Amino acid sequence: MRAGDRLGGHFVQGHVDCVGQLLSRTPEGETERFSFSMPVEMLVYLAPRGSIAVDGISLTVTAVSEASFSVAIIPYTLQHTNLQSLRPGEAVNIEADILAKYVERMLAQRGLTDSDLTEEFLSEHGFV
Repeated sequence: MRAGDRLGGHFVQGHVDCVGQLLSRTPEGETERFSFSMPVEMLVYLAPRGSIAVDGISLTVTAVSEASFSVAIIPYTLQHTNLQSLRPGEAVNIEADILAKYVERMLAQRGLTDSDLTEEFLSEHGFV
């Protein structure tokens, strides 16, 4: 990508931060909601409407709970990725958004903790 080009999706580096598991697939109109478990300590990097990569596929987080997250998969993505064959119980590689990691690092350098990183804080500072 050249400087000045339009960025679609988010930065995916190809790193695996953790392994998650598909919990469920639920049809919702033209899309399918996929819910995944992942290590609890990694959930701090997720926010609704934020980004995540599952098996290298850039996706938008639609919901985050205490132990899982969900994404909505549009028909094009479902047809053109390995997500079409993914079944509940199967493992996936997860890469958290690099910007969330930078925010965490900046907060740590300022003496703040992850409990200070709320959706309200992110909104006030232009991240959400």
